[in-house]
Amino acid sequence: MMEPNQLQQQQDRVQLVDVREPSEWYAGRIPGARWIPMGELSGRLDELERERPVVTVCRSGHRSGQMADYLTERGYRAENLDGGVTAWTEQGLPLRRPHDEKPGEVA
Repeated sequence: MMEPNQLQQQQDRVQLVDVREPSEWYAGRIPGARWIPMGELSGRLDELERERPVVTVCRSGHRSGQMADYLTERGYRAENLDGGVTAWTEQGLPLRRPHDEKPGEVA
């Protein structure tokens, strides 16, 4: 697992994959995250680089933890963001709405 502050420091070296549902994503996302909903991940693996680590994220870390395990089983170096976007915002880190970059919220 990766802590929010750790992720912020390493974000340029990892692929951040948000696995939440559309309403959650549009309410607010971590800047720089790629959106691949949990139900679509298995069909979109070709969008991820095998040589770069992947960090998965959801609201609390439960769903993204399952997806990190799924990716690890398929040969990716994957970690989960501990506590998800909830922990991210609790540490004062920004969420942005994807359509206009205004401050977002956890949904």
